Amino acid sequence: MQYHQLGNTDLKLSQLGYGASPLGSVFGKVDQSTGIRTVHSALDWGINYIDCSPYYGLTKAETMLGKALKGISRDRYILSSKAGRYGPDQADFDMSPQRIRASLDESLRRLGVDELDIFLLHDIEFVDLDYVLAESLPCLQALKKEGRIRYFGVTGYPLQSLQKIVHNYPLDCVLSYCRYALHDTSLASITALLQQRGVGVINASPTAMGLLTERGAPDWHPADQSLIDCCRQAQQLCIEQGVNITQVAMQFAVSHQAISSTLVGTANPQNLRNNIDWIEQPIDEALVAQIRQIFAPCASNVWSSGLAENSD
Repeated sequence: MQYHQLGNTDLKLSQLGYGASPLGSVFGKVDQSTGIRTVHSALDWGINYIDCSPYYGLTKAETMLGKALKGISRDRYILSSKAGRYGPDQADFDMSPQRIRASLDESLRRLGVDELDIFLLHDIEFVDLDYVLAESLPCLQALKKEGRIRYFGVTGYPLQSLQKIVHNYPLDCVLSYCRYALHDTSLASITALLQQRGVGVINASPTAMGLLTERGAPDWHPADQSLIDCCRQAQQLCIEQGVNITQVAMQFAVSHQAISSTLVGTANPQNLRNNIDWIEQPIDEALVAQIRQIFAPCASNVWSSGLAENSD
């Protein structure tokens, strides 16, 4: 496992991070013993970065993760969680300083730790970004000064939202999802800005929330039909080459030098082992070029997320 510095912080994250959302049974029911075993396996296999949120399974993921981390030396893992999003609807967002502080207290109790290494505002595109700049981020800055958290940042899908925040506030890191993967590499367009500002980059959902898997996109996926069709063509190409498309997706996602860690979510230890083994193998550049060519006609097909004024 390789480890990379996160921006200007003193954190070195494993190239592959563990996204704990499946522990909340958001992709299917997960029994506690399997979930705990997956977390322990991740740590044993060299993953040192774990990300969670109270939104995942409506606090279930944090609760199970806390049980998995009980008794494990705190210096074995770098832990991030989030505040601001607590359910699927617009009304479930609250990034007020009061709620952020209460959310941190609640997450620390569920996770069984005294501080978070990284604290993130969850999906900023769903709220007024001027409010985030004026109220939410200063609250995170204060929590950092108080020693409650070590570093802070934001998460989001639209790059426009991330850019506005980075231009106007000194963050430690950003977490972007589905924007550096086989189907869409647009995150690369802002990595120079992020590096210039000393902002670390965390990449999430290298399979684009299931698009780049043999199973394909789930019914709820926000991608339009043209992008789904491109994904099916890419899947078929990989099948013909005798390769799992997820393998190529994982190898590609971790390849960008500006990305400190790429988060992968699973509650299956064997799937996690596969992902680790895959990223340690050389990537087939010719196959990647063919896949990228398939996506060329729909390269701009990103889906909407959040408030209209915050969208790309």
